[in-house]
Amino acid sequence: MACMLRQTIRSLPTACKISSRSISCSSHLQSPAVQAKTKKTLAKPGVKNVVIVDGVRTPFLLSGTTYADLMPHDLARTALQGLLQRTNVPREVVDYIVYGTVIQEVKTSNVAREAALGAGFSDKTPAHTVTMACISSNQAMTTGVGLIASGQCDVIVAGGVEFMSDVPIRHSRKMRKTMLSLNKAKTLGQRLSVISRIRPNYLAPELPAVAEFSTSESMGHSADRLAAAFSVSRVEQDEYALRSHTLAKKAQDAGLLSDIIPYKVPGRETVEKDNGIRPSSMEQMTKLKPAFIKPHGTVTAANSSFLTDGASAVLIMSEEKALAMGYKPKAYLRDFVYVSQDPKDQLLLGPAYATPKVLERAGLTLADIDVFEFHEAFSGQILSNLKAMDSDWFAQNYMGRKAKVGAPALDKFNMWGGSLSLGHPFGATGCRLVMAAAHRLKKEGGQYGLVAACAAGGQGHGMIVELYPQ
Repeated sequence: MACMLRQTIRSLPTACKISSRSISCSSHLQSPAVQAKTKKTLAKPGVKNVVIVDGVRTPFLLSGTTYADLMPHDLARTALQGLLQRTNVPREVVDYIVYGTVIQEVKTSNVAREAALGAGFSDKTPAHTVTMACISSNQAMTTGVGLIASGQCDVIVAGGVEFMSDVPIRHSRKMRKTMLSLNKAKTLGQRLSVISRIRPNYLAPELPAVAEFSTSESMGHSADRLAAAFSVSRVEQDEYALRSHTLAKKAQDAGLLSDIIPYKVPGRETVEKDNGIRPSSMEQMTKLKPAFIKPHGTVTAANSSFLTDGASAVLIMSEEKALAMGYKPKAYLRDFVYVSQDPKDQLLLGPAYATPKVLERAGLTLADIDVFEFHEAFSGQILSNLKAMDSDWFAQNYMGRKAKVGAPALDKFNMWGGSLSLGHPFGATGCRLVMAAAHRLKKEGGQYGLVAACAAGGQGHGMIVELYPQ
């Protein structure tokens, strides 16, 4: 498929291609003032309105930095405590807690429960953990939406956490089997017999790999091939990454990243902001060598998201309950979809598939969306998705659609930075996307936001966020 995509997309009309000039940072630093609109609401008869009251996150930090000596539940607990402090919601009002994570700490396999207990929630409050790769906290939120919409609950806390500073490293399988046999041995002779079978290669550890189990291919390798298939150049990728870091820095300096809560790390300093935002220059970025496909690949460390530690949490309620408790919600959580496709050649195309589906469910068009917040795994991934969305050929041949949905205007797209610059704790990013959409809608005077993300396994998510009436 990659070869077919590459050959066909290169022959697409120029209008379907996104030029490197269109992603220049300088022309998109200022968020345009969006005029307040009078579009219809997406409320549906007989369906409960679900609102997001507020959300917080710890600063997202490069793995191996200030959070290095913590555990995942420390970050998750801090996010939960921060949410309680910001919203003043009584702990006993919360009906259920759902958390997303990807690489689980074996000591806290249900990190939602451990973090909830650590944050002071009652041991009578159920909590469970979900995992869906990079859309794990998206799944946590929509699980909460379902619980509320079905009448099971009125108040949900959802969130996510990832801690890449201390990922589990296992003994080899042969060594694990030997150790289990040793544990069962009852006599000294039996133990010595088991130990005598150990060979030097048994001692080699199994390191976790950010790779697809079904294809044995790293995500970066897939991103490189995807960029090649859609003819996304190295220059375009570097320019987009520079745009992300520049916009994130501008948003950080302007105090727009208001979902961040300070975190006093025990024995260390108080962390107040993301530390991966590093605007560079095209000259510096071009010096970096390909990270995955060498020597001719185009994906580098500079145009990829980095390994990140962080946690997030949001308070979700039925609108009726929120108003009864005196809250002014941020936004409605409206229609959402999950998609899944080929995990090899289409691993990172989740947004391209999810966007038209969620728009159709909501009865909207691309032009109705005021704010776009897409997960940035790689510059090449983002730009490939935009090209796929703007291609009639791709829509007809791969999506079974009559026509393209179109590509979002970049002056509405990730205007406060994205995962490339802010960081990407796998299990926590979804909540950040939703809160960014809600805050941007309020600041820019828009009504509808569209959140979308890709995930390992060839999956993806899309959701419509509607600003709560001001």
